[in-house]
Amino acid sequence: GFGGQGVVLAGMLMGQAALNAGLFAVQNQSYGAEARGGAARSEVIVSDEPIVYPEVITPNVMAVLSQAALDKYLPDLRPGGVLLVDADLVPAVPHDLQAAVHRGRFSEVAGTELGRPIVANMVMLGFLGAVTEVVAPDCLREAVRTGVPPGTEELNLKALEQGMMLFVNAF
Repeated sequence: GFGGQGVVLAGMLMGQAALNAGLFAVQNQSYGAEARGGAARSEVIVSDEPIVYPEVITPNVMAVLSQAALDKYLPDLRPGGVLLVDADLVPAVPHDLQAAVHRGRFSEVAGTELGRPIVANMVMLGFLGAVTEVVAPDCLREAVRTGVPPGTEELNLKALEQGMMLFVNAF
């Protein structure tokens, strides 16, 4: 995504949720010099075995919150992987992908249903958790409850739940 969308926080919370589940996790991030608007990337490795190399080479799952991020990072996605995109911010997804593509209206749900566009990252995180089932929902909830700024727990947990329901309601 881009700076200001909370992709780094979402990655940190996914890593914490994995630790809460008794798994091993490594998270790292990169972002442009701009505080907001520049490119932002968060990578998380989750494993049931110790992690020997802490960087993602070919991701199995990619969640994308901007068209620029999709255009830049899509070639890295493992063939047969899973691609999650914000349907409102990523309009041009190639049709010939060798990946399972899941579109969610993360930004729309955050802005319209929750009245706070800033929590689109938590909607995406809930969607990601529901799609992948990498960690149990309660582990994600606990990571969000303890990992977001004090006073924002309720809003962020609501956004997480909305993201989970977005995926469930898609079927």
